[in-house]
Amino acid sequence: MKEYYVYILSSQKNGTLYVGSTGDLVRRVWEHKNKVIPGFTAEYNVNLLVYYEMHELYVEAARREKRFKNWCRKWKLNLIEEFNPTWRDLYQEICS
Repeated sequence: MKEYYVYILSSQKNGTLYVGSTGDLVRRVWEHKNKVIPGFTAEYNVNLLVYYEMHELYVEAARREKRFKNWCRKWKLNLIEEFNPTWRDLYQEICS
């Protein structure tokens, strides 16, 4: 069964945030880290994976992404703090 993800990237602890969704989290984060696609994350060096969640349906991940994008910054920071209190880059964990 295919899995879909919604994720949050950061430039650093409490830094610039980016919310996205994808069907291939490892590939997509790699693209952000290597600035493959020009845009916001490349320009502002937003490439630390600090939060992610899995969904069974694409529509669920897309709906959650849209919800996150409507959240105020404080709510996103609180979510990250609960999920990943040290703000470690989770990319290596998802690659294993």
